[in-house]
Amino acid sequence: MSLRLFGPSSGRPFYLTASYFCASVLVWMTQGFGMNMTSVNIPQIAGAFGASISEATWLNAAYMAPNVSLSILLVKIRNQFGLRMFTVVSIVSFSAAALLHVYVVDLRTAVILRFFAGIAAAPMSTLGMLYMMEAFPPALKPTWAISLSLTCSTIGSTFTRLISTSLLDYGQWKALSTMELGLALCSLAAVLALHLTPIARENVLEVWDFVSYPLLAIGFGLIAIVLVQGTNYWWFEVRWIGVCSAVAIASICAALLIELHRSRPLIDLQWLTHPIVLRFAVTLVLFRFVLSEQTAGAYGLFRSFGLLGEQSRSLYVAIIGATILGGLLCGAIMEAKRTALLPALALALISSGAYVDSHSTVLTRPENMYLSQALIALGGILFLPPALSAGTALAQSSGPMTMSSFVAVFLLSQNLGALAGSAAFGSFVVVRERVHSSRLIEPVLQSNPIVAQQLDRINNVYRGVLPDDRLRSAEAVANVARRQSQQATVLAYNDAFLLIALCAAGTLGILVLGIILGYRPSRVESTTVTNDARVSSNS
Repeated sequence: MSLRLFGPSSGRPFYLTASYFCASVLVWMTQGFGMNMTSVNIPQIAGAFGASISEATWLNAAYMAPNVSLSILLVKIRNQFGLRMFTVVSIVSFSAAALLHVYVVDLRTAVILRFFAGIAAAPMSTLGMLYMMEAFPPALKPTWAISLSLTCSTIGSTFTRLISTSLLDYGQWKALSTMELGLALCSLAAVLALHLTPIARENVLEVWDFVSYPLLAIGFGLIAIVLVQGTNYWWFEVRWIGVCSAVAIASICAALLIELHRSRPLIDLQWLTHPIVLRFAVTLVLFRFVLSEQTAGAYGLFRSFGLLGEQSRSLYVAIIGATILGGLLCGAIMEAKRTALLPALALALISSGAYVDSHSTVLTRPENMYLSQALIALGGILFLPPALSAGTALAQSSGPMTMSSFVAVFLLSQNLGALAGSAAFGSFVVVRERVHSSRLIEPVLQSNPIVAQQLDRINNVYRGVLPDDRLRSAEAVANVARRQSQQATVLAYNDAFLLIALCAAGTLGILVLGIILGYRPSRVESTTVTNDARVSSNS
Protein backbone atom coordinates (compact mmCIF):
# COMPACT_ATOMS: atom_id res chain seq x y z
CA MET A 1 0.00 0.00 0.00
CA SER A 2 1.62 3.21 -1.14
CA LEU A 3 1.80 6.47 0.75
CA ARG A 4 -0.59 8.08 -1.75
CA LEU A 5 -3.41 6.42 0.17
CA PHE A 6 -2.70 8.63 3.16
CA GLY A 7 -0.84 11.56 1.66
CA PRO A 8 -1.82 14.98 0.31
CA SER A 9 -5.14 13.77 -1.11
CA SER A 10 -6.47 13.33 2.41
CA GLY A 11 -5.89 17.01 3.19
CA ARG A 12 -3.72 16.31 6.25
CA PRO A 13 -0.02 15.85 6.92
CA PHE A 14 1.10 12.24 6.62
CA TYR A 15 1.95 11.91 10.32
CA LEU A 16 -1.57 12.94 11.31
CA THR A 17 -3.37 10.55 8.95
CA ALA A 18 -0.99 7.78 10.03
CA SER A 19 -1.94 8.59 13.63
CA TYR A 20 -5.61 8.07 12.84
CA PHE A 21 -4.73 4.76 11.19
CA CYS A 22 -2.75 3.62 14.25
CA ALA A 23 -5.55 4.79 16.55
CA SER A 24 -8.01 2.65 14.61
CA VAL A 25 -5.76 -0.41 14.85
CA LEU A 26 -5.35 0.19 18.59
CA VAL A 27 -9.10 0.54 19.16
CA TRP A 28 -9.80 -2.62 17.14
CA MET A 29 -7.22 -4.62 19.09
CA THR A 30 -8.68 -3.32 22.35
CA GLN A 31 -12.18 -4.29 21.28
CA GLY A 32 -11.03 -7.71 20.05
CA PHE A 33 -9.10 -8.52 23.21
CA GLY A 34 -11.95 -7.40 25.47
CA MET A 35 -14.48 -9.48 23.57
CA ASN A 36 -12.38 -12.66 23.33
CA MET A 37 -10.26 -12.71 26.47
CA THR A 38 -12.75 -14.96 28.29
CA SER A 39 -14.08 -17.05 25.40
CA VAL A 40 -10.64 -18.23 24.25
CA ASN A 41 -9.40 -18.95 27.78
CA ILE A 42 -12.43 -20.63 29.37
CA PRO A 43 -10.58 -23.73 30.74
CA GLN A 44 -7.83 -21.65 32.36
CA ILE A 45 -10.26 -19.08 33.80
CA ALA A 46 -12.47 -21.88 35.14
CA GLY A 47 -9.46 -23.33 36.94
CA ALA A 48 -8.46 -19.94 38.33
CA PHE A 49 -11.95 -19.39 39.82
CA GLY A 50 -12.42 -23.02 40.87
CA ALA A 51 -15.44 -23.41 38.59
CA SER A 52 -16.60 -25.85 35.94
CA ILE A 53 -16.42 -25.13 32.20
CA SER A 54 -20.19 -24.57 32.04
CA GLU A 55 -20.06 -22.10 34.93
CA ALA A 56 -17.12 -20.18 33.46
CA THR A 57 -18.86 -19.95 30.07
CA TRP A 58 -21.41 -17.62 31.70
CA LEU A 59 -18.69 -14.97 31.42
CA ASN A 60 -19.02 -15.08 27.66
CA ALA A 61 -22.82 -15.31 27.78
CA ALA A 62 -23.06 -12.27 30.07
CA TYR A 63 -20.81 -10.25 27.75
CA MET A 64 -22.65 -11.11 24.53
CA ALA A 65 -26.20 -10.72 25.93
CA PRO A 66 -26.26 -6.88 25.77
CA ASN A 67 -23.53 -6.53 23.16
CA VAL A 68 -25.30 -8.21 20.23
CA SER A 69 -28.16 -5.71 19.98
CA LEU A 70 -26.93 -2.39 21.39
CA SER A 71 -25.50 -1.23 18.05
CA ILE A 72 -29.08 -0.93 16.75
CA LEU A 73 -29.69 1.99 19.12
CA LEU A 74 -26.19 3.47 18.90
CA VAL A 75 -26.74 4.76 15.36
CA LYS A 76 -29.48 7.08 16.59
CA ILE A 77 -27.59 7.99 19.77
CA ARG A 78 -24.59 9.09 17.71
CA ASN A 79 -26.74 11.29 15.50
CA GLN A 80 -28.64 12.71 18.48
CA PHE A 81 -25.73 13.77 20.70
CA GLY A 82 -22.95 14.32 18.19
CA LEU A 83 -19.87 12.34 17.29
CA ARG A 84 -17.48 13.85 19.83
CA MET A 85 -19.66 13.21 22.85
CA PHE A 86 -20.42 9.71 21.57
CA THR A 87 -16.70 9.03 21.15
CA VAL A 88 -15.60 10.32 24.56
CA VAL A 89 -18.42 8.67 26.52
CA SER A 90 -17.83 5.36 24.74
CA ILE A 91 -14.10 5.13 25.39
CA VAL A 92 -14.37 6.40 28.99
CA SER A 93 -17.09 3.84 29.76
CA PHE A 94 -15.01 1.04 28.27
CA SER A 95 -11.95 2.10 30.28
CA ALA A 96 -13.99 2.24 33.50
CA ALA A 97 -15.34 -1.26 32.89
CA ALA A 98 -11.82 -2.54 32.23
CA LEU A 99 -10.59 -0.95 35.46
CA LEU A 100 -13.24 -2.74 37.52
CA HIS A 101 -12.18 -6.09 36.04
CA VAL A 102 -8.80 -5.80 37.77
CA TYR A 103 -10.46 -6.09 41.20
CA VAL A 104 -12.51 -9.22 40.46
CA VAL A 105 -11.95 -11.99 43.03
CA ASP A 106 -14.78 -14.46 42.31
CA LEU A 107 -16.75 -15.78 39.36
CA ARG A 108 -20.09 -14.21 40.32
CA THR A 109 -18.61 -10.71 40.40
CA ALA A 110 -16.80 -11.39 37.13
CA VAL A 111 -20.07 -12.40 35.42
CA ILE A 112 -21.78 -9.18 36.56
CA LEU A 113 -18.89 -7.05 35.34
CA ARG A 114 -18.77 -8.87 32.00
CA PHE A 115 -22.40 -7.88 31.45
CA PHE A 116 -21.55 -4.20 31.87
CA ALA A 117 -18.38 -4.66 29.84
CA GLY A 118 -20.53 -5.95 26.98
CA ILE A 119 -22.57 -2.75 27.13
CA ALA A 120 -19.49 -0.52 27.26
CA ALA A 121 -17.79 -2.39 24.40
CA ALA A 122 -20.68 -2.06 21.93
CA PRO A 123 -19.52 1.33 20.53
CA MET A 124 -15.89 0.20 20.15
CA SER A 125 -16.46 -1.39 16.74
CA THR A 126 -17.96 1.87 15.52
CA LEU A 127 -14.99 3.84 16.87
CA GLY A 128 -12.53 1.52 15.14
CA MET A 129 -14.34 1.94 11.84
CA LEU A 130 -14.69 5.73 12.19
CA TYR A 131 -10.99 6.28 12.92
CA MET A 132 -10.01 4.11 9.96
CA MET A 133 -12.37 6.13 7.76
CA GLU A 134 -10.80 9.34 9.06
CA ALA A 135 -7.36 8.22 7.85
CA PHE A 136 -8.40 7.93 4.20
CA PRO A 137 -9.58 10.41 1.58
CA PRO A 138 -13.26 10.13 0.58
CA ALA A 139 -12.54 8.18 -2.62
CA LEU A 140 -10.82 5.39 -0.69
CA LYS A 141 -13.21 5.10 2.26
CA PRO A 142 -15.46 2.47 0.60
CA THR A 143 -12.43 0.38 -0.42
CA TRP A 144 -9.24 0.59 1.59
CA ALA A 145 -10.82 1.94 4.79
CA ILE A 146 -13.48 -0.79 4.94
CA SER A 147 -11.04 -3.53 3.96
CA LEU A 148 -8.38 -2.64 6.53
CA SER A 149 -10.95 -1.98 9.24
CA LEU A 150 -12.51 -5.44 8.84
CA THR A 151 -9.02 -6.92 8.67
CA CYS A 152 -8.31 -5.51 12.12
CA SER A 153 -11.68 -6.74 13.35
CA THR A 154 -11.01 -10.27 12.09
CA ILE A 155 -7.56 -10.41 13.69
CA GLY A 156 -8.95 -9.67 17.17
CA SER A 157 -9.71 -13.27 18.17
CA THR A 158 -6.41 -14.70 16.93
CA PHE A 159 -4.47 -11.79 18.46
CA THR A 160 -6.07 -12.59 21.82
CA ARG A 161 -5.08 -16.27 21.54
CA LEU A 162 -1.54 -15.30 20.61
CA ILE A 163 -0.84 -13.17 23.67
CA SER A 164 -3.07 -14.93 26.21
CA THR A 165 -0.65 -17.78 26.92
CA SER A 166 2.05 -15.52 28.32
CA LEU A 167 -0.50 -13.50 30.28
CA LEU A 168 -2.01 -16.61 31.87
CA ASP A 169 1.43 -17.86 32.86
CA TYR A 170 2.17 -14.49 34.41
CA GLY A 171 -0.99 -13.95 36.45
CA GLN A 172 -4.16 -15.78 35.30
CA TRP A 173 -7.28 -13.53 35.41
CA LYS A 174 -5.38 -10.61 36.94
CA ALA A 175 -2.95 -10.49 34.02
CA LEU A 176 -5.75 -10.70 31.43
CA SER A 177 -7.77 -7.90 33.01
CA THR A 178 -4.66 -5.74 33.47
CA MET A 179 -3.82 -6.16 29.79
CA GLU A 180 -7.34 -5.14 28.84
CA LEU A 181 -7.05 -2.08 31.07
CA GLY A 182 -3.71 -1.13 29.51
CA LEU A 183 -5.13 -1.36 25.99
CA ALA A 184 -8.21 0.62 27.06
CA LEU A 185 -6.12 3.44 28.54
CA CYS A 186 -3.94 3.62 25.41
CA SER A 187 -7.10 3.82 23.30
CA LEU A 188 -8.48 6.50 25.63
CA ALA A 189 -5.37 8.62 25.12
CA ALA A 190 -5.53 8.19 21.34
CA VAL A 191 -9.23 9.04 21.12
CA LEU A 192 -8.91 12.13 23.33
CA ALA A 193 -5.94 13.37 21.30
CA LEU A 194 -7.45 12.79 17.84
CA HIS A 195 -10.79 14.37 16.99
CA LEU A 196 -13.09 12.93 14.35
CA THR A 197 -14.72 15.13 11.74
CA PRO A 198 -18.03 16.22 13.34
CA ILE A 199 -21.37 15.28 11.84
CA ALA A 200 -24.62 17.23 11.86
CA ARG A 201 -26.72 16.53 14.90
CA GLU A 202 -30.35 15.50 14.47
CA ASN A 203 -33.22 14.91 16.85
CA VAL A 204 -33.82 11.32 15.86
CA LEU A 205 -34.52 9.62 19.19
CA GLU A 206 -38.20 9.06 19.96
CA VAL A 207 -40.12 7.79 22.95
CA TRP A 208 -41.04 4.58 21.16
CA ASP A 209 -37.33 3.82 20.68
CA PHE A 210 -37.12 3.22 24.42
CA VAL A 211 -40.08 0.87 24.25
CA SER A 212 -39.11 -1.27 21.27
CA TYR A 213 -35.37 -1.42 21.94
CA PRO A 214 -35.64 -3.02 25.42
CA LEU A 215 -37.83 -5.70 23.87
CA LEU A 216 -35.24 -6.29 21.13
CA ALA A 217 -32.44 -6.29 23.71
CA ILE A 218 -34.22 -8.90 25.84
CA GLY A 219 -34.99 -11.07 22.82
CA PHE A 220 -31.57 -11.01 21.18
CA GLY A 221 -29.81 -11.16 24.55
CA LEU A 222 -31.64 -14.34 25.54
CA ILE A 223 -30.90 -15.86 22.12
CA ALA A 224 -27.22 -15.08 22.65
CA ILE A 225 -27.27 -16.78 26.07
CA VAL A 226 -28.98 -19.87 24.63
CA LEU A 227 -26.45 -20.09 21.77
CA VAL A 228 -23.48 -19.74 24.11
CA GLN A 229 -24.70 -22.25 26.72
CA GLY A 230 -26.78 -24.60 24.58
CA THR A 231 -23.92 -27.00 23.90
CA ASN A 232 -22.75 -27.03 27.53
CA TYR A 233 -26.12 -27.76 29.12
CA TRP A 234 -27.47 -29.45 25.97
CA TRP A 235 -30.45 -28.07 24.14
CA PHE A 236 -33.27 -30.28 25.43
CA GLU A 237 -31.90 -31.29 28.82
CA VAL A 238 -32.63 -28.17 30.91
CA ARG A 239 -35.91 -26.30 31.16
CA TRP A 240 -34.51 -22.76 31.24
CA ILE A 241 -33.21 -23.02 27.66
CA GLY A 242 -36.77 -23.55 26.40
CA VAL A 243 -38.12 -20.75 28.60
CA CYS A 244 -35.45 -18.32 27.37
CA SER A 245 -36.16 -19.24 23.75
CA ALA A 246 -39.91 -18.69 24.19
CA VAL A 247 -39.44 -15.33 25.94
CA ALA A 248 -36.94 -14.25 23.26
CA ILE A 249 -39.36 -15.01 20.42
CA ALA A 250 -42.21 -13.22 22.20
CA SER A 251 -40.07 -10.12 22.93
CA ILE A 252 -38.77 -9.84 19.38
CA CYS A 253 -42.26 -10.29 17.90
CA ALA A 254 -43.67 -7.60 20.20
CA ALA A 255 -40.87 -5.20 19.22
CA LEU A 256 -41.39 -5.87 15.51
CA LEU A 257 -45.12 -5.21 15.85
CA ILE A 258 -44.30 -1.82 17.35
CA GLU A 259 -41.70 -1.06 14.67
CA LEU A 260 -44.09 -2.00 11.89
CA HIS A 261 -46.43 0.91 12.73
CA ARG A 262 -43.78 3.61 13.21
CA SER A 263 -42.86 6.29 10.69
CA ARG A 264 -39.22 6.48 11.88
CA PRO A 265 -38.48 3.00 13.20
CA LEU A 266 -35.28 1.58 14.62
CA ILE A 267 -35.62 -1.28 12.14
CA ASP A 268 -37.35 -0.70 8.81
CA LEU A 269 -39.20 -3.99 8.35
CA GLN A 270 -40.44 -3.12 4.86
CA TRP A 271 -36.86 -2.67 3.71
CA LEU A 272 -35.59 -5.72 5.59
CA THR A 273 -38.26 -8.01 4.12
CA HIS A 274 -37.34 -7.12 0.56
CA PRO A 275 -36.10 -10.32 -1.15
CA ILE A 276 -32.77 -8.75 -2.06
CA VAL A 277 -32.08 -7.65 1.51
CA LEU A 278 -33.18 -11.02 2.88
CA ARG A 279 -30.83 -12.76 0.45
CA PHE A 280 -28.03 -10.46 1.60
CA ALA A 281 -28.72 -11.29 5.26
CA VAL A 282 -28.90 -15.03 4.62
CA THR A 283 -25.59 -14.87 2.74
CA LEU A 284 -23.91 -13.13 5.68
CA VAL A 285 -25.24 -15.68 8.19
CA LEU A 286 -24.21 -18.59 5.98
CA PHE A 287 -20.74 -17.15 5.59
CA ARG A 288 -20.37 -16.78 9.35
CA PHE A 289 -21.34 -20.43 9.65
CA VAL A 290 -18.63 -21.65 7.28
CA LEU A 291 -16.08 -19.45 9.06
CA SER A 292 -16.82 -21.34 12.28
CA GLU A 293 -14.46 -23.99 10.87
CA GLN A 294 -11.61 -21.81 12.05
CA THR A 295 -13.05 -20.13 15.15
CA ALA A 296 -14.57 -23.31 16.65
CA GLY A 297 -13.09 -26.16 14.60
CA ALA A 298 -9.31 -26.11 14.49
CA TYR A 299 -8.99 -24.56 17.95
CA GLY A 300 -11.43 -27.07 19.41
CA LEU A 301 -9.59 -30.00 17.84
CA PHE A 302 -6.27 -28.96 19.33
CA ARG A 303 -7.91 -28.32 22.69
CA SER A 304 -9.21 -31.90 22.66
CA PHE A 305 -5.60 -33.03 22.18
CA GLY A 306 -4.57 -31.04 25.26
CA LEU A 307 -2.43 -28.66 23.21
CA LEU A 308 -1.99 -25.31 24.93
CA GLY A 309 -1.81 -21.90 23.29
CA GLU A 310 1.97 -21.85 23.48
CA GLN A 311 2.16 -24.89 21.18
CA SER A 312 -0.14 -23.22 18.65
CA ARG A 313 1.53 -19.81 18.49
CA SER A 314 3.07 -20.44 15.08
CA LEU A 315 -0.37 -21.30 13.71
CA TYR A 316 -1.78 -18.05 15.11
CA VAL A 317 1.01 -16.09 13.45
CA ALA A 318 0.27 -17.82 10.13
CA ILE A 319 -3.45 -16.97 10.41
CA ILE A 320 -2.73 -13.32 11.27
CA GLY A 321 -0.27 -13.07 8.37
CA ALA A 322 -2.78 -14.54 5.92
CA THR A 323 -5.51 -12.19 7.18
CA ILE A 324 -3.32 -9.10 6.73
CA LEU A 325 -2.28 -10.26 3.26
CA GLY A 326 -5.93 -10.85 2.37
CA GLY A 327 -6.91 -7.39 3.64
CA LEU A 328 -4.27 -5.69 1.50
CA LEU A 329 -5.22 -7.78 -1.53
CA CYS A 330 -8.93 -7.07 -1.01
CA GLY A 331 -8.30 -3.33 -0.72
CA ALA A 332 -6.37 -3.31 -3.99
CA ILE A 333 -9.02 -5.34 -5.81
CA MET A 334 -11.86 -3.20 -4.47
CA GLU A 335 -10.03 -0.02 -5.51
CA ALA A 336 -9.69 -1.46 -9.01
CA LYS A 337 -13.45 -2.20 -8.96
CA ARG A 338 -12.96 -5.88 -9.75
CA THR A 339 -14.96 -7.35 -6.91
CA ALA A 340 -17.37 -9.52 -8.92
CA LEU A 341 -15.42 -12.75 -8.36
CA LEU A 342 -14.28 -12.09 -4.78
CA PRO A 343 -17.17 -14.02 -3.10
CA ALA A 344 -16.53 -17.02 -5.39
CA LEU A 345 -12.80 -16.93 -4.66
CA ALA A 346 -13.47 -16.65 -0.92
CA LEU A 347 -15.79 -19.67 -0.91
CA ALA A 348 -13.34 -21.70 -2.98
CA LEU A 349 -10.53 -20.98 -0.52
CA ILE A 350 -12.66 -21.83 2.51
CA SER A 351 -13.96 -25.04 0.93
CA SER A 352 -10.42 -26.12 0.02
CA GLY A 353 -9.04 -25.38 3.50
CA ALA A 354 -11.91 -27.18 5.26
CA TYR A 355 -11.54 -30.22 2.98
CA VAL A 356 -7.84 -30.47 3.78
CA ASP A 357 -8.62 -30.27 7.51
CA SER A 358 -11.18 -33.08 7.17
CA HIS A 359 -8.27 -35.53 6.81
CA SER A 360 -6.90 -34.83 10.31
CA THR A 361 -5.60 -37.63 12.53
CA VAL A 362 -4.59 -38.01 16.16
CA LEU A 363 -1.08 -37.07 15.03
CA THR A 364 -2.16 -33.77 13.45
CA ARG A 365 -0.42 -30.78 15.00
CA PRO A 366 -0.66 -27.00 14.44
CA GLU A 367 2.18 -27.00 11.89
CA ASN A 368 0.15 -29.41 9.74
CA MET A 369 -2.62 -26.83 9.39
CA TYR A 370 -0.61 -23.78 8.32
CA LEU A 371 -1.80 -23.95 4.71
CA SER A 372 -5.44 -24.91 5.32
CA GLN A 373 -6.03 -22.34 8.05
CA ALA A 374 -4.27 -19.64 6.02
CA LEU A 375 -6.60 -20.41 3.10
CA ILE A 376 -9.65 -20.08 5.36
CA ALA A 377 -8.40 -16.81 6.87
CA LEU A 378 -7.68 -15.45 3.40
CA GLY A 379 -11.14 -16.46 2.19
CA GLY A 380 -12.85 -14.86 5.15
CA ILE A 381 -11.27 -11.46 4.67
CA LEU A 382 -11.85 -11.50 0.90
CA PHE A 383 -15.61 -11.79 1.43
CA LEU A 384 -16.51 -9.41 4.27
CA PRO A 385 -15.26 -6.01 2.96
CA PRO A 386 -17.05 -6.26 -0.43
CA ALA A 387 -20.19 -7.44 1.38
CA LEU A 388 -20.12 -4.48 3.79
CA SER A 389 -19.39 -2.02 0.99
CA ALA A 390 -22.21 -3.38 -1.18
CA GLY A 391 -24.61 -3.43 1.78
CA THR A 392 -23.78 0.17 2.69
CA ALA A 393 -24.38 1.29 -0.89
CA LEU A 394 -27.66 -0.64 -0.91
CA ALA A 395 -28.82 1.06 2.29
CA GLN A 396 -27.76 4.55 1.16
CA SER A 397 -29.58 4.14 -2.16
CA SER A 398 -32.77 3.40 -0.24
CA GLY A 399 -32.63 6.54 1.88
CA PRO A 400 -31.06 7.64 5.18
CA MET A 401 -33.75 5.95 7.29
CA THR A 402 -32.53 2.50 6.29
CA MET A 403 -28.96 2.92 7.56
CA SER A 404 -29.79 1.87 11.13
CA SER A 405 -31.64 -1.13 9.68
CA PHE A 406 -28.59 -2.11 7.65
CA VAL A 407 -26.38 -1.78 10.73
CA ALA A 408 -28.80 -4.07 12.55
CA VAL A 409 -28.67 -6.65 9.76
CA PHE A 410 -24.91 -6.61 9.40
CA LEU A 411 -23.95 -6.64 13.07
CA LEU A 412 -26.61 -9.13 14.13
CA SER A 413 -25.58 -11.44 11.30
CA GLN A 414 -21.96 -11.19 12.41
CA ASN A 415 -22.50 -11.46 16.17
CA LEU A 416 -25.41 -13.88 16.34
CA GLY A 417 -24.18 -15.63 13.19
CA ALA A 418 -20.83 -16.30 14.81
CA LEU A 419 -22.50 -17.61 17.98
CA ALA A 420 -24.93 -19.75 15.99
CA GLY A 421 -22.12 -21.12 13.84
CA SER A 422 -20.03 -22.09 16.85
CA ALA A 423 -23.05 -23.62 18.59
CA ALA A 424 -24.04 -25.64 15.51
CA PHE A 425 -20.46 -26.77 14.92
CA GLY A 426 -19.99 -27.78 18.56
CA SER A 427 -23.32 -29.63 18.72
CA PHE A 428 -22.57 -31.50 15.49
CA VAL A 429 -19.20 -32.57 16.86
CA VAL A 430 -20.78 -33.82 20.10
CA VAL A 431 -23.38 -35.89 18.23
CA ARG A 432 -20.87 -37.37 15.80
CA GLU A 433 -18.40 -38.11 18.60
CA ARG A 434 -21.04 -40.20 20.36
CA VAL A 435 -21.76 -42.08 17.14
CA HIS A 436 -18.09 -42.83 16.51
CA SER A 437 -17.49 -43.72 20.16
CA SER A 438 -20.24 -46.33 20.12
CA ARG A 439 -18.63 -47.92 17.08
CA LEU A 440 -15.04 -47.77 18.30
CA ILE A 441 -15.26 -48.46 22.02
CA GLU A 442 -17.69 -51.41 21.85
CA PRO A 443 -15.00 -53.71 20.35
CA VAL A 444 -12.76 -53.08 23.38
CA LEU A 445 -13.38 -56.60 24.64
CA GLN A 446 -10.88 -59.28 25.43
CA SER A 447 -12.79 -61.65 23.12
CA ASN A 448 -11.46 -59.62 20.20
CA PRO A 449 -8.01 -61.11 19.42
CA ILE A 450 -6.55 -57.83 18.17
CA VAL A 451 -7.74 -55.92 21.24
CA ALA A 452 -6.59 -58.75 23.51
CA GLN A 453 -3.11 -58.56 21.99
CA GLN A 454 -3.04 -54.82 22.58
CA LEU A 455 -4.20 -55.25 26.17
CA ASP A 456 -1.47 -57.82 26.80
CA ARG A 457 1.13 -55.40 25.51
CA ILE A 458 -0.10 -52.63 27.82
CA ASN A 459 -0.25 -55.13 30.71
CA ASN A 460 3.40 -55.89 30.24
CA VAL A 461 4.24 -52.18 30.30
CA TYR A 462 2.41 -51.70 33.63
CA ARG A 463 3.69 -54.93 35.20
CA GLY A 464 6.51 -53.21 37.06
CA VAL A 465 4.24 -50.42 38.32
CA LEU A 466 1.01 -52.25 39.23
CA PRO A 467 1.60 -55.68 40.77
CA ASP A 468 -2.14 -56.37 41.20
CA ASP A 469 -3.45 -58.23 38.12
CA ARG A 470 -6.98 -56.82 38.33
CA LEU A 471 -5.81 -53.21 38.63
CA ARG A 472 -3.37 -53.74 35.80
CA SER A 473 -6.06 -55.22 33.58
CA ALA A 474 -8.50 -52.38 34.37
CA GLU A 475 -5.85 -49.77 33.61
CA ALA A 476 -5.07 -51.46 30.29
CA VAL A 477 -8.75 -51.43 29.27
CA ALA A 478 -9.08 -47.76 30.31
CA ASN A 479 -5.96 -46.89 28.29
CA VAL A 480 -7.36 -48.49 25.15
CA ALA A 481 -10.74 -46.81 25.72
CA ARG A 482 -9.06 -43.38 26.01
CA ARG A 483 -7.27 -43.93 22.72
CA GLN A 484 -10.49 -44.96 21.02
CA SER A 485 -12.31 -41.95 22.49
CA GLN A 486 -9.66 -39.60 21.15
CA GLN A 487 -9.95 -41.25 17.75
CA ALA A 488 -13.74 -40.79 17.87
CA THR A 489 -13.25 -37.08 18.62
CA VAL A 490 -10.94 -36.65 15.63
CA LEU A 491 -13.42 -38.43 13.35
CA ALA A 492 -16.21 -36.18 14.63
CA TYR A 493 -14.20 -33.06 13.84
CA ASN A 494 -13.37 -34.49 10.41
CA ASP A 495 -17.09 -34.92 9.74
CA ALA A 496 -17.71 -31.30 10.75
CA PHE A 497 -14.84 -30.04 8.58
CA LEU A 498 -16.21 -31.99 5.62
CA LEU A 499 -19.69 -30.58 6.21
CA ILE A 500 -18.28 -27.04 6.15
CA ALA A 501 -16.38 -27.83 2.93
CA LEU A 502 -19.56 -29.15 1.29
CA CYS A 503 -21.61 -26.13 2.42
CA ALA A 504 -19.02 -23.72 1.02
CA ALA A 505 -18.75 -25.72 -2.21
CA GLY A 506 -22.55 -25.81 -2.59
CA THR A 507 -22.82 -22.06 -2.07
CA LEU A 508 -20.00 -21.57 -4.57
CA GLY A 509 -21.89 -23.68 -7.11
CA ILE A 510 -25.03 -21.57 -6.72
CA LEU A 511 -22.97 -18.38 -7.07
CA VAL A 512 -21.18 -19.60 -10.19
CA LEU A 513 -24.50 -20.66 -11.70
CA GLY A 514 -25.82 -17.15 -11.13
CA ILE A 515 -22.77 -15.66 -12.83
CA ILE A 516 -23.16 -18.03 -15.80
CA LEU A 517 -26.81 -17.06 -16.19
CA GLY A 518 -25.76 -13.42 -16.39
CA TYR A 519 -27.12 -12.20 -13.04
CA ARG A 520 -25.76 -8.80 -12.01
CA PRO A 521 -26.66 -8.39 -8.32
CA SER A 522 -25.21 -4.94 -7.76
CA ARG A 523 -27.06 -3.27 -10.64
CA VAL A 524 -30.37 -5.07 -10.18
CA GLU A 525 -30.43 -4.77 -6.40
CA SER A 526 -29.56 -1.09 -6.34
CA THR A 527 -32.19 -0.21 -8.95
CA THR A 528 -34.92 -2.36 -7.44
CA VAL A 529 -34.46 -1.22 -3.85
CA THR A 530 -34.17 2.44 -4.90
CA ASN A 531 -37.42 2.24 -6.86
CA ASP A 532 -39.16 0.54 -3.94
CA ALA A 533 -37.92 3.27 -1.61
CA ARG A 534 -39.22 5.99 -3.94
CA VAL A 535 -42.64 4.35 -4.20
CA SER A 536 -42.78 3.97 -0.42
CA SER A 537 -41.79 7.62 0.19
CA ASN A 538 -44.32 8.91 -2.37
CA SER A 539 -47.11 6.91 -0.81
